[in-house]
Amino acid sequence: MKKSGFAVVGYGGMGSHHCRQLKTMPDEVELLGTYDILPQRCAAAEEEGVHAYASYEELLADPKVEVVIIAIPNDQHKDVAIQAMKAGKNVLCEKPVALGSAELAEMIAASKEYGVLFTVDQNRRWDEDYLVVKRIYDEGTLGKVFNVESRVHGSRGIPGDWRNKKEHGGGMVLDWGVHLLDQISMLTAGKKVASVYATLSNVTNEEVDDGFKTIITFDDGLTCQVEVGTSNFINLPRWYIQGENGSAVVYDWDLSGKITMVSDWENRDAVPVVTAAGLTKTMAPRTEETIQEYPLPKVTSDVRDLYRNVIAASRGECEQIVKHDELMKVMKLMEAIFQSAETNQVVYNVY
Repeated sequence: MKKSGFAVVGYGGMGSHHCRQLKTMPDEVELLGTYDILPQRCAAAEEEGVHAYASYEELLADPKVEVVIIAIPNDQHKDVAIQAMKAGKNVLCEKPVALGSAELAEMIAASKEYGVLFTVDQNRRWDEDYLVVKRIYDEGTLGKVFNVESRVHGSRGIPGDWRNKKEHGGGMVLDWGVHLLDQISMLTAGKKVASVYATLSNVTNEEVDDGFKTIITFDDGLTCQVEVGTSNFINLPRWYIQGENGSAVVYDWDLSGKITMVSDWENRDAVPVVTAAGLTKTMAPRTEETIQEYPLPKVTSDVRDLYRNVIAASRGECEQIVKHDELMKVMKLMEAIFQSAETNQVVYNVY
């Protein structure tokens, strides 16, 4: 099979990461080079064996470049992506793809006008913690699921680079929220969002959010709580899922966790919990003989399948995995979060 020529715009953290990943696919990909507006990054690329183009225009003029990966600050995505598409290049853009749904609509329109593939690196669809939860959800392991909680916690505050600047599209909603919301959107595919309520935090940065909490309610009553925090010195579980027949927890990216399910619905008796203020039987734990614990399912993935899909979809051999309507749903969810936090009101009819 003919190799596909890739070039990467931006040689920062994600740009250099893409280059390293592409180098592991020598039979499928030809990494033609990179371009960064900072000379020192171009020099770093050359030192690591990656050709550095003299300009973005030179990169776009290279007829061997079929796919351009865009890994630059968020506010620059739209113009740079449209320029690449106008030059006849297929585009894989870093997330968040744009700063709003109007910008995203322009990018989608450009891909249709110039007849090229345009998609986004929603790479955390390949995270195995998410895939474990998706299998539990899709297979109905817990019975009807009525609540899903997804969160990531850190304790070092918001990053100190452009990600803490509003004009560059900084903040945790756009940085990490876009990942978690994309996972929730894929998990609940086919459901309609009935309402969104959200709050933002500004513990370490006043210009942009350094965390957020949101409750998304779907038309069938399912609730999803999504949270990002950067001032958490004790992390809550990465995932917590509640169903009619049991609960599941995934503690962290190491896939530690468990599934606990009812084994005897008829036996509801419990030993009361005694506190200083009295006792409670309602909140007492089930007895061991009425529940059963199970390990989490095993799921493996290869994030490089996204590059493979870009190649095949650009050749008309299959559909692109990360679709335009999916991107728009996530963008509208983020806009609803900002609107709810600003107005302190529930936002309805998001999509």
